Formats: sequence, structure tokens, C-alpha cells
Amino acid sequence: MGDPSSPVVCVVGATGLVGTLLLRLMEEREFPIGELRALSSKQSAGRTVTFRDQKVAVEEVTAESFEGADLVFFAATGALSRELSPEAVKRGAVVLDKSGTWRMEDHVPLVIPEINAHALDHHQGIVASPNCSTTGFAMALEALRRVAGLEEVVVTTFQSASGAGAAGSEQLAAGGEGPAFPRALAGDILPQCEGFLENGFTTEEEKLLFETRKILELPELRVTMTCTRVPVDVGHAAAMLVTPQKELSVEDARQALAAFPGIEVVDDPIHGVYPTPADTAGTDKVRVGRVRREHEGGQRLWLWQVADNLRKGAALNSLQIAEELLRRGL
Repeated sequence: MGDPSSPVVCVVGATGLVGTLLLRLMEEREFPIGELRALSSKQSAGRTVTFRDQKVAVEEVTAESFEGADLVFFAATGALSRELSPEAVKRGAVVLDKSGTWRMEDHVPLVIPEINAHALDHHQGIVASPNCSTTGFAMALEALRRVAGLEEVVVTTFQSASGAGAAGSEQLAAGGEGPAFPRALAGDILPQCEGFLENGFTTEEEKLLFETRKILELPELRVTMTCTRVPVDVGHAAAMLVTPQKELSVEDARQALAAFPGIEVVDDPIHGVYPTPADTAGTDKVRVGRVRREHEGGQRLWLWQVADNLRKGAALNSLQIAEELLRRGL
């Protein structure tokens, strides 16, 4: 790497939802950049993005785009990342990938910095950021695991249209059918995120299972889920039924969640205080509320968890990984 105080940074997918937000977060968090290269597929090349009050031309990404680069953020398609991430690594860059391409590769760390930043110490040039539904879910689980262990979790997610990218937001706004979802989303709830597998689960549900196990380093953790798509533009929510290994009171669970970095407890339902996608969109915290024990004196706990899928679920987590890499001199 060159000068760590002013790295050469590439953003692939600079004109997309996540790439645009990533640039804004770099400004907000004063991320050190010596040179910014805004890159995209051929279709978006030629446009401009604004960064720190300067217009930056967006160029078509090629292997040669990474010459002299230190950090490469991929906020583009998995196919583009599969083709070009190794080219960036060959040229000495570290790749931070938001697509699902590299997440389950054994040699690629899958990182949420609040949980497993130590995994960065062994990276081989590519670091993966988890799926947008996994991030807040895994953080809430880790907060409880640290005080009481984990046996099992059953979860239903309520995922916003923007989780399917700009096409998802556009289809929701248009109110009809489109390429992002198999049926019209406006005014409805679809019990499907991505395509179905032979076992009856969807690829999105499989991601939630296997990514969570990898991040928490609990390969036998039992997780079962239904992922749904709801007519909300930004903000993923999850209703989680968690079985800890040790009995945990509601108050101790709230304290563990509140003490965990990146989590905010919003939990006074009698007075109408609980997190929703509408009031969580545009914020960086994972919000948790409605913490309660199951009926009949059991030890399982219900949680309601909400996070901005574009910020902590995508752009912010990738940027936090980069910040951690710089702190660790990696």
C-alpha cells in the first residue's frame, strides 16, 4: 500500500445506490483519500459523481483501472466482482466486496467490524461484506451470544424494496410489475426474496443462514427463516425468536444489546416506542425493540430488529471495514 494517510481509492459501481451512498459516507466520516477513481460498467461510464465539491468523471472499469490503487470498493454486480477483483489484488490493492461473490469462500474474511474485525488479520487481498439482511441480524445475535451463548434462532425478515437495488425502488414507486420482483410489491407483501431452491427456501434465506454462521464462527448454529419483501423503500426489519444457551432475563438482554457497539435499544412499546424502517432509514445504528420472553415461562426471547439496509447493511459496513484495515495497518 502507498501512503496510508492518503490511499488511492477506487469505487466500482459509483453511480448505483450503494456506490453513491458510499461516496457520501466517505465525506461524512472524513475517510482519507489521496485519489478517487469512480468506476462503473460500460452502461454508466461517462457520467459524473460529486465528491467533496468536485465533479469526478465515471470511467468504465477495466483491470488497468486498478494500477497503483490501494483500496477497491466493489458495489457492483457479482459477475463484475468475480472477473475483476483478482485483477485488483494482483496489482497490490485490497478489495472490499459488497456482492455475494466471495462471501462463502474459505480464504475470504466475511466481516462485520463490531463482531469479527480480527478476521481481517488473515485476509489475502479480498474482504467480503455480508448481505444487507445479515448485518443487523448478526449484530443482535452476537450481543446476546456474548452474555448467554446461542442455541437456535427463528426469524422472519421484512425487507425493503431497495434491497433489490435501484430497480427495486423504481418498481415500488411505479406500483406495478417489473424486473426486480416477480409480482407487484406496492400494497402487498411477497413471501419471497430472490429465487427458490429445491429445498423450498430461497437463496436469500440460505445467505442468512450460512453468512451468520461464518461471521459468528458458530458453524452448527441452528437458524431457520422466512425472508419477505415489503412495500417499504429503505429499511430491513426482522422478528427474531432467540434461544440462548443460558437463561437471560429481559432486562439483562436489553443491557447486553445497549452495550454492544452499533446497536441502539428503542424499547418502550406501551408508549409506542419501538423501531420502524421509516424512523431508522438514514441512520447508522442497528435498532432493537420489543424485547420480551416467550409465553409459558420459557427461556426464548423475542426481538424486533431494524436497520438501514443501504447504510449499515451495505455502504457503511464496507467503509467501516476499510477504516479498520487502516487502523490495523493492513
